[in-house]
Amino acid sequence: MITHARLQKLAKEHGTPLFVIDHDALRQAYRLFRKHLPRVQVYYAVKANPDPQIVRTLFEEGASFDVASMPEFKIVYENIKKMPAKQRQQWIWDKIIYANPTKPTDTLEELNKYKPLVTFDNLEEIQKIKKHAPNAGLVLRLKVPNTGAMVELSSKFGAPPGEAVDLILAADKAGLTVEGLSFHVGSQTTNFENYVQALNLSANIFKEARDRGYTKMNLLDIGGGFPAPYDESVKPFPVLAKVINNELDRLFPGNDVQILAEPGRFLAAVTGTSVASVIGKAVRDGKTSYYINDGVYHTYSGVIFDHCKYPVKAFKKGPTTICSVFGPTCDALDVVSMAENLPDLERGDLVYSVNIGAYSHASATYFNGFPPAKVVHENQ
Repeated sequence: MITHARLQKLAKEHGTPLFVIDHDALRQAYRLFRKHLPRVQVYYAVKANPDPQIVRTLFEEGASFDVASMPEFKIVYENIKKMPAKQRQQWIWDKIIYANPTKPTDTLEELNKYKPLVTFDNLEEIQKIKKHAPNAGLVLRLKVPNTGAMVELSSKFGAPPGEAVDLILAADKAGLTVEGLSFHVGSQTTNFENYVQALNLSANIFKEARDRGYTKMNLLDIGGGFPAPYDESVKPFPVLAKVINNELDRLFPGNDVQILAEPGRFLAAVTGTSVASVIGKAVRDGKTSYYINDGVYHTYSGVIFDHCKYPVKAFKKGPTTICSVFGPTCDALDVVSMAENLPDLERGDLVYSVNIGAYSHASATYFNGFPPAKVVHENQ
């Protein structure tokens, strides 16, 4: 972990707001995932933080990638192009899955030459893929329980399990190959039963497909949802890994089915630390309020878009009181927190937040004329 002294030195050198990415923390998170889920190939969900240097570090570690747009695809492809020519020929199959179930036709046409692996969850998408990307391999995304997830996803994506095999056979009839199944239990899932239910649903669909004559599936993508250690309420990752491993060994023994996963938050969150400066101070309704030069339109965007809280901490020591922390814009929505324990701060003092690497700087804007925080990379 980057020390307080180093963070303060970086802030002095580069100014604030600052977004510091620790590549050692990224490597450690990746290796932790691989250690405890050895059967599972990591497909990093690029949307969590698409910084090209994060992608590069994970690529060098051996990761594959889950992309959901052509710009994300191209970030990964820039790394792929550096591979030896013989390795590049088959790169798409073990380095990228295009895991957005609904794709524009121009995207499909651009992807088609790469013979991509893409997800789908409805009949309309089958017809679209057949016409615009007939070289694609398909993965059917299932609707599964998202109970207890911080961000629920199954209301927007996923085929009902009862329709799954009909969709697989429809794709087969259209001349397409369904390689396997995928699901997503919801982002930041602390209810591990979601994985148990989703894996059992998947095993049942594999069996029904075989019983109905379809035997071409050999891939299961267990999606994302792996929780980042935001606080002590999140159980250690090995606890979740044990649950998943037990179900995989029971339901998908042997090596007949390749297992993929799409961790994004789990890998990216721990890499990021924000550093901001106090630019104003007031007492509102008897409570001290601090205004900082970063906010919910910038690094703290996850407060709005991701239903996430990032505790604001001070480098300064001293007795603390409950304070409010506001961002720099003129919008009353720009509230970082209404309840932070902070010491008495003055203009120019620094504050910071850890575990803020996922879904934060990735969705920062230039709203109100304030630019996103400067990005600094450490331990590359």
